[in-house]
Amino acid sequence: MTLIKSISGMRGTIGGKPGDNLTPLDAVELAAAFGQWLKKRGLAARIVIGRDGRISGPMISALVAQTLCGMGMEVIDQGLSTTPTVAMGVPHHRAGGGIVLTASHNPEQWNALKLLNEKGEFISAEDGRELLELLADRDFTFAHVHELGKILPDPKACDMHVQAILELEDVPVETLRKRKFKVLVDAVNSTGALYMPPLLEQLGCEVSLLNGEVNGRFAHNPEPLPEHLTHLAKAVKEQKADLGIAVDPDVDRLVLVCEDGSMFGEEYTLVAVADYILSRTPGPVVSNLSSSQALRDLAERYGQEYHASAVGEVHVVKKMKETGAVIGGEGNGGIIFPKLHYGRDAMVGIALFLAQLLRSGQTASALRAGYPHYDMIKDKIPLRADMDPDALLEQLAQRFSAPDASGKTQNQINTVDGLKIERGKSWVHLRKSNTEPILRLYAEAPTAEEARSLAREVADAVAAWK
Repeated sequence: MTLIKSISGMRGTIGGKPGDNLTPLDAVELAAAFGQWLKKRGLAARIVIGRDGRISGPMISALVAQTLCGMGMEVIDQGLSTTPTVAMGVPHHRAGGGIVLTASHNPEQWNALKLLNEKGEFISAEDGRELLELLADRDFTFAHVHELGKILPDPKACDMHVQAILELEDVPVETLRKRKFKVLVDAVNSTGALYMPPLLEQLGCEVSLLNGEVNGRFAHNPEPLPEHLTHLAKAVKEQKADLGIAVDPDVDRLVLVCEDGSMFGEEYTLVAVADYILSRTPGPVVSNLSSSQALRDLAERYGQEYHASAVGEVHVVKKMKETGAVIGGEGNGGIIFPKLHYGRDAMVGIALFLAQLLRSGQTASALRAGYPHYDMIKDKIPLRADMDPDALLEQLAQRFSAPDASGKTQNQINTVDGLKIERGKSWVHLRKSNTEPILRLYAEAPTAEEARSLAREVADAVAAWK
């Protein structure tokens, strides 16, 4: 059983019994519930859909589109697309919402339906709960024969996205064209192969593709982590490229490889882009609680405010709107640039990163060396059957906020999303998983040993809990 129904949609492995995994029936029912939810809210009876390159994509897409037609909806079908392109397509077409068919960085046997509101942003927790009630009750009504919807292809979706980026005042198109960066793109056999090259070529780049056949048979684990990008790193060095670019299957995460084959660091994609934006536009910056301290350091260097949100794009976007942030995102390579749209977008991310690389006049490795150095650990702590994660985190918060022998408290405690313990320039963040009996642990410090020590201290406290 892999099917997970949440406030943001549904995901699971393809096949098996309905309700256990992601089957045609599950996809149809969620699409119907979403259509009904839009009707109840009085929104436009128009929905934008798009899919990544997964093997199951055509099947799920056809089921979703025809179900929405059965609800009386007009379906704008981008076909092979990206999450940010679908998101931008919703307001572009004045649609009531959108559905992205992608399991993001999960392996090829997975797929998912991710739901967008009329702004092209992920639906809120409150909206998600309302939709899940419709789904559970099967409370949807289909259209009569003369009120059936229709499917309209959107062959210019990529052009729309690329052109919007080129028109941004923060993207120095002509200067970039003169520089002629040489780049390699690992598209992991998904839609990055169709969407990244047109943008990069418009920016004057010499582009080479790795894993560019869009067949959904991912050449390596699709999560853009260093251990999965060794082939890209080797190719960048051998071909004397200026930069290696890796995206996940739905192109909302951007990870970079330096000209010497070293990793720029997924946590530092946002730092570099924020450096560029803050050099032009002062204002607050936002990342989630599990993202690197380096972004806060950068904001302080510019004399600007830094704000942290709960983990998850919807929470980052909410905090960005509350604070008027000029740039934000997540430390996994997710860039959110509000002048374009409120969503993670590797395409605008690479345009802004190249602008920063151009501005610096440095190689990618030299640019990276100029940012504060931190080491981060990402781990999981199994929970015993007798452990209540909420009670555990509450007790740990009390323990680590207690004063020491001198009466001073060396830790700052944040309980917005799980438990974050900050100790000077070091921190550890614990969050319970919604899908596994584990706690996710993130720890960061100026050195690897400090990060390991802090992680061990907290992990030992978890193990000793009674």
